[in-house]
Amino acid sequence: MKTYIYSLLLLSGIFFLGGCQNFKELEKNTNSPSSVPASLVLQGVLKDLYSPTGVEGPWGDVHRWNQFYCINYNYYGNNQYSWTSTAWNYATLKNVVKMEEEALAAGAGEVNPYSALGKFFRAYFFIYMTQRVGDIPMTDALKGLEVTTPVYDTQKSVYVESLKLLDEANSDLAELIAANNTTLVGDFYYDTDGSANKVEVLKKWQKLVNTYTLRVLMSLSKKESDADLNIKQKFASIINNPTQYPVMTSLEDNLQFTYNATYNQYPTNPGNFGFDATRQNMSKLHIDLLKSLKDPRIFIAAAPAQAKLNAGVKFNDFEAYVGASSGEDLTDMSSKANQGEYSFINRLRYYSNYTGEPGIIIGYSEMCFNIAEAINRGWISGDAEEFYVKGIKASMKFYDITDEGSITVADQNKNELGSVTTSVTNYLNQITVKYKGNNTDGLTQILTQKYLSFFQNSGFEAFYNQRRTGIPAFLTGVGTGNSARIPKRWQYPTSEQTTNEGNLNTALQSQFGGTDDINTAMWLLK
Repeated sequence: MKTYIYSLLLLSGIFFLGGCQNFKELEKNTNSPSSVPASLVLQGVLKDLYSPTGVEGPWGDVHRWNQFYCINYNYYGNNQYSWTSTAWNYATLKNVVKMEEEALAAGAGEVNPYSALGKFFRAYFFIYMTQRVGDIPMTDALKGLEVTTPVYDTQKSVYVESLKLLDEANSDLAELIAANNTTLVGDFYYDTDGSANKVEVLKKWQKLVNTYTLRVLMSLSKKESDADLNIKQKFASIINNPTQYPVMTSLEDNLQFTYNATYNQYPTNPGNFGFDATRQNMSKLHIDLLKSLKDPRIFIAAAPAQAKLNAGVKFNDFEAYVGASSGEDLTDMSSKANQGEYSFINRLRYYSNYTGEPGIIIGYSEMCFNIAEAINRGWISGDAEEFYVKGIKASMKFYDITDEGSITVADQNKNELGSVTTSVTNYLNQITVKYKGNNTDGLTQILTQKYLSFFQNSGFEAFYNQRRTGIPAFLTGVGTGNSARIPKRWQYPTSEQTTNEGNLNTALQSQFGGTDDINTAMWLLK
């Protein structure tokens, strides 16, 4: 036995001495690849683009904060704005860097589809984070172990740099399109099955980049006179130079997430009908706006309140639809919902299949309203009413609402009650809808219609637009928490206190007097 043990030790010693030059190879985990295709990394980034914090999809937390619908039972959540810390998106940005590196390693040129999209992704995720908290690390953020405690860039500098990245992304995509580059693989938004013409896909992305840039510029409306940002000039440059800066021209250009019945099911579907359907009723803000405009989208969004039907109100009467204030006490809301006093979500539409409707991330309808708003504000010349109408028509078309069309209406149990005839033309000709001109009333109309078009799509955009403009006026009360206030921001991630405390405290002091308060306005809102 001793001889056997000695022999093993001797052999292991020889192995160690003879193989020390390969020790690093022995340390490698063969199950962990050292390289992956850029196309595979791209797909992970695209998934994060859809929902960077995991709540941006339809019928999630974000759309309660947008006040499109309410939860009436605590087990399933609540309607409070008692926000705490946000999540960072630096892990996604590191994947963007990896995607760019892998494309170069595979032989791509310095300007390639992955590097061009990488500039868009960088701008998108840096802006996503800064609009939630304020100042963020940007310049030092992606330097890895070289910088472990990155300094915070001011929110203004984040926007300045992000707008540069977006302009470069547009230029790079134009170069690739002109060169007939066909190397983009892995895009499941504009090339769902991999069979689309790759140059046409790049053209879609170029439109998307410029359309998103318009969104960013409009989000900076409070800084329209800032000489460093040149917001009005940049907006005008995009609109006045369509060859250099193409933008979306129809719903077909939407950046949107398409659900499927196997792996990515629509959040409300036959599999969870009855489990959560009774706990989701419509919000008063959204329903009352639709009712005031006699808007046919009310029949898309909601079912008539059962108590109204029992009282003899017809299903096609706008008065049959009732929403609950987001500020209502949850106990009261639950009691009234159970008694049929509130409209539930349209279960016939939103619980009938597993694919639902696409989840828009950045859409054509929003772009039209942004252009209309820019004209109303005097940033650019043009006909604001034209784009206001285009935005409404695009939103209606998304729901298949047409002239001489019809919408089937059902009760809360999905029993069909009949159909409602629609006319987009008649809707637009109503005095309450017809554009009132480039004045305050006209601006309110644009912002209201933009809000309605965000129903169950575009993540936090409905909230961000309301935060920027105050339109529409969100409802508050005990049910919304936060002392009946709508917050202006999130707190910084708690991890920053342990890993980057000095720079975090400097950023808090320079912005908010040292307090990480969700009710304090950041630079963007001043």
